Amino acid sequence: MNASAIRKVLWIYLLLLVPLAWFSARYDAYGIDGDAVAYMDLADLIRGHNLHAAVNGYWHPLYPAFLAAAQAIFHVNRWNELGAYYAVNVLIFFLEVGSILLLVHGLVRLRKRLAPAVESLLSAELLSLFGLSLLVIATTRELSLGKVRTDSLLQALILSGVGLLLEALAAEGSAAFLYAGLMGLTLGFAYLTKSFAFLLMLLCVAALVSFSVLVCKRRIPAVLVQSIVAFVAFGVVAGPYVAALSRQHHRFDFGDSGSLNYIWYVSGTEKMHLQQRMTDSFGSATVELKHPEQELMRTPGVYSYTQMQHGTYAPWFDPTYWNDHITAKFSLSRLVSRDERNVVLVFRYLLNHPEPLLLLLVLLLTCGRLNWRGRYAWPSVGLGILIWAIYALVNVEERYVTAGYLLIVIAVFAAFEKRKPYESTLLVLPSAVLLLFALLPLGAMARQAAESRRQLSIMGQVPAWRDAQIFGAAEGLQKMGLTTGDSIACIGTIACVNDHYWARVAGVRIVDEIYAPEAKHLAMQLDAMPNRQQAYEALRTQGAKVIVGAFDPGEMNSNHPATEGWQRLGETKYYALRLSPKS
Repeated sequence: MNASAIRKVLWIYLLLLVPLAWFSARYDAYGIDGDAVAYMDLADLIRGHNLHAAVNGYWHPLYPAFLAAAQAIFHVNRWNELGAYYAVNVLIFFLEVGSILLLVHGLVRLRKRLAPAVESLLSAELLSLFGLSLLVIATTRELSLGKVRTDSLLQALILSGVGLLLEALAAEGSAAFLYAGLMGLTLGFAYLTKSFAFLLMLLCVAALVSFSVLVCKRRIPAVLVQSIVAFVAFGVVAGPYVAALSRQHHRFDFGDSGSLNYIWYVSGTEKMHLQQRMTDSFGSATVELKHPEQELMRTPGVYSYTQMQHGTYAPWFDPTYWNDHITAKFSLSRLVSRDERNVVLVFRYLLNHPEPLLLLLVLLLTCGRLNWRGRYAWPSVGLGILIWAIYALVNVEERYVTAGYLLIVIAVFAAFEKRKPYESTLLVLPSAVLLLFALLPLGAMARQAAESRRQLSIMGQVPAWRDAQIFGAAEGLQKMGLTTGDSIACIGTIACVNDHYWARVAGVRIVDEIYAPEAKHLAMQLDAMPNRQQAYEALRTQGAKVIVGAFDPGEMNSNHPATEGWQRLGETKYYALRLSPKS
């Protein structure tokens, strides 16, 4: 297949992505969690121009700004907002598409500069098709269009930033400085998406300097000026938010999500409801809590969050506030123990993405070989490995490391060159294999969305985001007389931590909690709970109108006397107990 035909196929592929992405988002099953609710709450503050309250050391503001824009454009309310957010995710998906094309363009340009004599096995069009197929696979497996999360936006900006880095390495003269500045701007926006990009910016500038000097043989003064341009551009975008965070926390601070995850996953510090007296839950960290949750009772644990005025569920709206002044201490044994788990997760990720590995084997055995002498793949592969390594020190989740995976795999395939003994197959095999590889994920994406639509139609749950449990619970609270802005309490991991979007839909705020860590058999936990009535009274004194929990409906009977008085919210698993008289 000639270059013109492959280019036409690429355009057709891009056009097919438009309806498929929308179809996939429209029928993607409900997947809202506590992270999503925090982003939506921040979007409300941004839309209301309450920017001071939106400064948050754990959740950064760019993705919530996208959500706030969707709120304004579509004129949404709490009952239909998810449809607008899904539209945002589709837009971000196409930003990812553009970032893949930019990354490939940078790789091809650098390849032409450093290895002009190499006969590349994959043209720019074939490499673009390959990269887009990987993106489709990732979207159907870990970067769902139906999840309100920042990971896809961060990935788009990371891939774009690295693509611009490659462009800066391939360019000469003033163009090199322009691309360096654009890289800094892009990674500045990546930082406004997630604090991890602050570290990535340092790594990209280090790659720019070292590769320019050692491989591209550029003069050191010019390279240093290039890096300064990148830092200045980054600072223009990221600087104001770093300043706001530092002022809020009274120390230099560019974000605490990384340090908190290290404290939770490596140091072993209790993640929720930590109190200064709980020394057994400190792990290896030093804990001097500046803003601990108000402990109303110790047995059972009853906590109040009234000191924070924002967020549907305050403990997860800004974890940096409640965990301020916790300092991690290095523990080699804990780090090794955590890394053993992360190594398993790395292999699980690779086994969940076998297609590129099989394709790599096919091309190596037939018509291609990897050319590392050209060194054009090194920056992308190196940065991808470093992204994996940084996350592997703390917590490997598929949605976190996909950007690093794409950087590695796309660059490795860009390094393929033709093998002379197999010239007869070179005319057909790579094009045929890559086209098949690219089309199969599209089919899987369409099939997955169609099956989801069929299941949702059977359940009568259309649109997909209108989850019967969540919206049924919100409707039940309204029927009980609760109105927007009312304060309530919750009990149990499911209702409080895992899935509290029902409270946002109903327009109420969870300001108190009875801590019941076990997710199952809440009725049995309630029966065995000491001082239960005193706990209810403590919640009343805080102004909570009802307490909500997620129960097994089969356990809500006379066999569990503690459940008496609890009212089922519609036909859901959520039940509410009135704490104050109906107004």
